[in-house]
Amino acid sequence: MKLISIMVPAYNEQENISSIHEELVQELEAVPYRYEILFINDGSRDGTLKEILKLAEQYNYVKYISFTRNFGKEAAILAGLKRVRGDAAILMDSDLQHPPILISKMLQGFEEGYHQVVAKRTRTGDPKVRTFLSGFYYKLINSITDVDLADGEGDFRLISRKAIDSLLLLSENNRFSKGLFSWIGLSKMTICYDNVLREGGSSKWSFASLINYGIDGIISFNTKPLRICFYTGFIVLFLSLAYIAYTFYEISQRGVTAPGYFTTITAILVLGGIQLISLGVLGEYIGRIYNETKRRPNFLVDISNVDEYDES
Repeated sequence: MKLISIMVPAYNEQENISSIHEELVQELEAVPYRYEILFINDGSRDGTLKEILKLAEQYNYVKYISFTRNFGKEAAILAGLKRVRGDAAILMDSDLQHPPILISKMLQGFEEGYHQVVAKRTRTGDPKVRTFLSGFYYKLINSITDVDLADGEGDFRLISRKAIDSLLLLSENNRFSKGLFSWIGLSKMTICYDNVLREGGSSKWSFASLINYGIDGIISFNTKPLRICFYTGFIVLFLSLAYIAYTFYEISQRGVTAPGYFTTITAILVLGGIQLISLGVLGEYIGRIYNETKRRPNFLVDISNVDEYDES
């Protein structure tokens, strides 16, 4: 009988751990698979770890990893991929916005031979501004990056063992899982579902963190900003030479006149602004190169809270 692994990253979700476990077991007991549920405690500051430990003591199919601090969801996903033993794994959030009722449909897609079965949610209930910004972001990122991302498709998905092994071959520290899922390719099936509003607790994603995450998505799979800086430099150089030629012609025809303050300050600000933007783009890439060369681990496991089980 095949083994299915459920990966559940959690950060300050003590109110939802018991509920997500109950709903998962209800769905998993109805399918012909062995299963394990792996909770990844991402340095929670509330009672999330205590709730997970209670479940692990009661049920041998509950496994867990606990980080020494909050390393972020990307590190939690990577830790889960390295730890799961299943023939396939289902990644889902712990806030119950990813409905476990879709597990059976995902497994059907897996049995049909798909290596990725992705749950795509609608934007029902989301603020209109957020819906607009999200749609704009996905159109932007798909137009300038080398991967194809769909609005509404997130981390909630089933991935086969082949897909897991492929993801583990990608060793970069600055990870953007949505892009990595797309980058590895492999056969894919999409399941649509209505947006589910959070019942307990509050979202841990602030507006600033969403912006930073969006920037990561653009930078991680894209070198076009560097090429844009290259082209912009040539355009500015051409315009500058044209302006110099025009100024020289005016001087030769009318003589020297006092240069205008507005013209001078405008030229300084425009050129200075372009230089600063270009340096900022270059800085983003150089910073990532710097982080990669340090080869820091993506996460650290709290040894005192390691859940030991047979790896064979």
